[in-house]
Amino acid sequence: MSMADANSGRRFVSIWGNAVSVGEARPESYGKDITLRYPVYSAFDGDAVRLTYDNYCGTEQVTISQVSIMVKNPSDDTAEKEFFPVTFRGSRSCVIPAGSRVCSDELSLDVKAGSTFDVSMYLGDYTQLRSCVFTCGALSDGAQFASGNLTGSETFPKELSRPTHYFYFLSNVSLRTDKKNRAVVCYGDSITAQNWPDDLAVMLKSRQIGDTSVIRRATSGSRILREYTCLTYQSYGLKGSRRFAHEVPTDGADTIIIQQGINDILHPVGTDINPFRPMSDLPTAGELTEGLAYYVKLARSYGYKVYAGTLLPIGGWRTYAPFRETLRNDVNEWIRSTDMIDGVVDFDNALADPEDKTRMLPEYDSGDHLHPSKSGYRKMAQLVADNAAIFEKRAGYSH
Repeated sequence: MSMADANSGRRFVSIWGNAVSVGEARPESYGKDITLRYPVYSAFDGDAVRLTYDNYCGTEQVTISQVSIMVKNPSDDTAEKEFFPVTFRGSRSCVIPAGSRVCSDELSLDVKAGSTFDVSMYLGDYTQLRSCVFTCGALSDGAQFASGNLTGSETFPKELSRPTHYFYFLSNVSLRTDKKNRAVVCYGDSITAQNWPDDLAVMLKSRQIGDTSVIRRATSGSRILREYTCLTYQSYGLKGSRRFAHEVPTDGADTIIIQQGINDILHPVGTDINPFRPMSDLPTAGELTEGLAYYVKLARSYGYKVYAGTLLPIGGWRTYAPFRETLRNDVNEWIRSTDMIDGVVDFDNALADPEDKTRMLPEYDSGDHLHPSKSGYRKMAQLVADNAAIFEKRAGYSH
């Protein structure tokens, strides 16, 4: 933050964010002459934007040929859209080496609280589409891609475009805003990559909590302690020791909600069933809680308040077994009793069937007995929104 911003009482705060994980290995893992467009919701007003593009999981450099921001007038859908070119050290394009990220120049832009603008990225030459993440939810479902350079087009032709839930390279959008505004980071696996962080942002808006953005850092299939090196499961992402320090430091964030660990418990099945999932990968409760404690210590080093979410019921999931249930309960007991964190979000208790605590209530179960339904995700978001301590002001904090 510049001295001028400090003196004016303004700073950059993240309004949108995703993790960067490993794209699924496919023969067509390169793209050329395509435009990707992502909707970005802002919880608060601001006057300048900067974007972060991340090639953390790439194995070769990529070139972003062109980026633009399209601003809509939320009160007039018929009004002409405005386009703003994004630059990187004065250039319209940027090169991101493998394992690196770049930040755009600051773009002066009037952004209103509760509005959404579109970020469009054009990839002109052959580009390795490896650094990406799957995300869905009420504020994320408008993403799409199209053939050709359409960074200056209001709409994508239907015959040249498709919706997508894969977010490539764009990992963060920060807004210069009043210093009272802040971000809360939601960190985890597929359960957090899906709806509840978006549902939380919508609830905060409806409750007129206008000083907090919700930033998602979640990768489907990821574990705290292990990661896959085989081509089949590489897209399940990096282990926590390679993710957390890269993803979690976030402009203006002062709080994190951690909800991860269920994949560590569910994935190992034995090499007689799956050669890539040995039972030796199954952690003890002590190893899992040590992994969570590692997260907490890192988050404390960033100055964050730390909340942990309990692991959801898994009864009925295809690899469910009593020993996995015992392990889940042991981890949840640690989360509920540890004095290392500022508070617990008891997702387990809120979504469990009172008649059978090993399972989610049917109305909260998507049907696979692992991921919540839409109403289950709304229940998770409500549980966080109702926790007043998460949204208390932190005087003097500036990240």
